[in-house]
Amino acid sequence: MKKSYFLLLFLFIQYSLLAQIVDPVKWSFEQYSTSNDEVELFFKVKIDHPWHVYAMNMPEDGPVSTEFIFDRIEGAELIGSIKPSSSTKSISKFDETFGMDLVWYEDDAVFVQKVRVTDKKKFFLSGKLRYMCCDDKSCLPPKKEMFSFGLEHHVDTVAAVQPVEFEIGEMNVDSVAGEIVADYWVPVIEQLKAFGEEDFSAESMSLWIIFITGFVGGLLALFTPCVWPIIPMTVSFFLKRNTDKKKGRKDAFFYGFSIIGIYLFLGVIITLVFGASALNTLSTNAIFNLVFFLMLVVFAISFFGYFEITLPSSWSTALNNKAEHTSGVLSILLMASTLVIVSFSCTGPIIGTLLVEVSTSGSLLAPAIGMLGFALALSIPFSLFALFPSWLNSMPRSGSWMNSIKVTLAFVELALALKFLSVADLTSGWGILSRNLFIALWVVFAAGLGLYMLGVIRFPHDSKNAYIGWVRRALAVTSFLFVAYLSCGFWGAPLKEISAFLPPKGSLQEFHDFDEGMKYAAENHLPIFVDFTGYGCVNCRKMEAAVFTDPDVERLMSQFVLVALYVDDRDLLESPETVMENGAKIVMETKGEKWSYLQRMKFGANAQPYYVLLDNAGMPIAKAYAYDENVERFKEHLKLALEVYRNKK
Repeated sequence: MKKSYFLLLFLFIQYSLLAQIVDPVKWSFEQYSTSNDEVELFFKVKIDHPWHVYAMNMPEDGPVSTEFIFDRIEGAELIGSIKPSSSTKSISKFDETFGMDLVWYEDDAVFVQKVRVTDKKKFFLSGKLRYMCCDDKSCLPPKKEMFSFGLEHHVDTVAAVQPVEFEIGEMNVDSVAGEIVADYWVPVIEQLKAFGEEDFSAESMSLWIIFITGFVGGLLALFTPCVWPIIPMTVSFFLKRNTDKKKGRKDAFFYGFSIIGIYLFLGVIITLVFGASALNTLSTNAIFNLVFFLMLVVFAISFFGYFEITLPSSWSTALNNKAEHTSGVLSILLMASTLVIVSFSCTGPIIGTLLVEVSTSGSLLAPAIGMLGFALALSIPFSLFALFPSWLNSMPRSGSWMNSIKVTLAFVELALALKFLSVADLTSGWGILSRNLFIALWVVFAAGLGLYMLGVIRFPHDSKNAYIGWVRRALAVTSFLFVAYLSCGFWGAPLKEISAFLPPKGSLQEFHDFDEGMKYAAENHLPIFVDFTGYGCVNCRKMEAAVFTDPDVERLMSQFVLVALYVDDRDLLESPETVMENGAKIVMETKGEKWSYLQRMKFGANAQPYYVLLDNAGMPIAKAYAYDENVERFKEHLKLALEVYRNKK
């Protein structure tokens, strides 16, 4: 099972790296009556060459089987199980990729389910099918397709009754009762482009920040008690194995690249397991944010010295012994692996914090980029010391200063943990972590760090007579100054420098439903400011604190109808809504899914924050605006939009 699982992950990453949307499979559904009380349901699939869809009941260690699930059956009962039609040709072949005999379908296939009708007036069936398709190079992630069948009056009627659905430009999604309303959902992508493309990108900037964050994390890990003492061991290893300096340098460089490769591999695995969309989903899911919160708290307690998070010692011992008795490239790889395992008790919490933090970016590359930065910082000193062993004499000796770094990181871990608790609180609507309580807890952590630096507070691994030098005194003063800065937040200060971490202070938005906001704007002849945001959106909080609080910006925004649409809102819709996107049916169950769909289909974007300014008919009056903390630029953007709106009236 594990073999095939990781194989699928590898195939999925190949697909992801194509950086394009691939949709080689199209399903259609039909039904035909065969007698007065029997109906045959047909599930037809068209498959583009050279892709194939796997059959039902694949081996446990094989690819994902095609599966048909009936969620609702009324006025009918199934006769037997679903089967391929007699005209459908399957291909049975030994697949070298999976190492087993597999069955799949190419070009097309038809599956048939017989049904006995027990009540013609209530006859209705609906459900979903899951399938996976591959070609000879890669596989697409498993996909879900919704289906439904039904007869209104007579079983002899040939029809396929579909779920309630709409196309953009036909009906407003809130028209559950069938009421046709103003066409506010018409796509305006081309109209937006006519105003010009936004020339700034939060994502490209965030990837650099993620890389730098990872690099800083690697530097911090380097100066911990689990890593620093390993450097002499590494130098000794390279001195023993080579008398040829040229070969020694080559091995040293390869050692550094091996460290980078191992950590980068871990980052890629995270990407494979979750993917960009799932990372974004996890970043705003209450349960996962609670898990992240608890994980960071555990890491912090570990750094305080109350216990250690370690991997089995037998792993490092076995790898080290293997490295000692192996030559060539393999021995260097084993040595690098030994470093990763031995240092885990210190690097694990830092890596865990890094990966948890980058999950909020929603970027497919974020975990790999973060791990690349971490590994690069960690590998450079090891490679340099291996190249120049004489530098070892100038290395600072191990001491209490390394434990001080660990404890400092523990306080930072606790502060970061609150961010994830806050996201869980906001998305669930619990209301347990207010802005002032958040600030108060950060005050406690900052004050605790300051007192620790002065020796007032001690932890298990601290020496009783630790020397309080100028560095610790400076850090203590910095901590207390930060406490003073945080305290200003109790009296309403925006605290712009840390706004990305704090719960929202409160906003100007009046509506959280697009159609309600548009209706109000039409009735009152006002322009609309639509803010696509998210509870877990870091840059959204930065914009709100750094830009929206400016008095001139507030005055300008007060002239718009303000609509904030949270794409990670987990509140359920009154009933699921089915829409068509790129020829496929999408079932929306939450408000966040609905607003995310609106952003994609009407405006052609999916990143947050994303601001669009509209007239009261839903047409743009300015180009789209993304993350940019330049207040003057934002004010000019609002002024131009208001001028365009007034000229259109």
